[in-house]
Amino acid sequence: MTQAIHDKKGKSFILMGVSSTGKTSIGTALAQRFGIKLIDGDDLHPRTNIIKMGSGQPLNDVDRAPWLERIRDAAFSLEQKSEIGIIVCSALKKQYRDLIRDGNENVKFLFLEGSFDLVLERMKQRKGHYMKTEMLKSQFDTLETPQKDEPDVLHVNIDGSFEEVVERCAQVLEPYL
Repeated sequence: MTQAIHDKKGKSFILMGVSSTGKTSIGTALAQRFGIKLIDGDDLHPRTNIIKMGSGQPLNDVDRAPWLERIRDAAFSLEQKSEIGIIVCSALKKQYRDLIRDGNENVKFLFLEGSFDLVLERMKQRKGHYMKTEMLKSQFDTLETPQKDEPDVLHVNIDGSFEEVVERCAQVLEPYL
């Protein structure tokens, strides 16, 4: 952990993408590498969302609203406490990302991109996660891939080994730390 990282104003990096792109694992590796905080957005879901997803039902925008407010508040807290952190959050729609940006000056998004087939294969290999394989299609249907009008979104392709993807993410993040 370098002193230079912690001398700067607080900021957050939202590690985003559909389920099974590696957000939590990659976020953990990056937080350890850079000595910064990690907040797993899955831990911020209200109980009703966890129960709904656990029963195989996709969330709708009404379900997501309180969760996104918690994500936004976590980013605000990091900024106000002059901390730097990674927040794991799917942030699938532009309106979700806009809500997280609202009132937060130092938020960047790191978009983990992969094809449906690649992500489906990774999802099938996961154990102990409440997201059901059948729900992946709804995540891709919901996803609004960030475009050029969102210059605070950094794109990282997840095709490759875990180590390769972590290294790509680290290289993208390092200039902003």
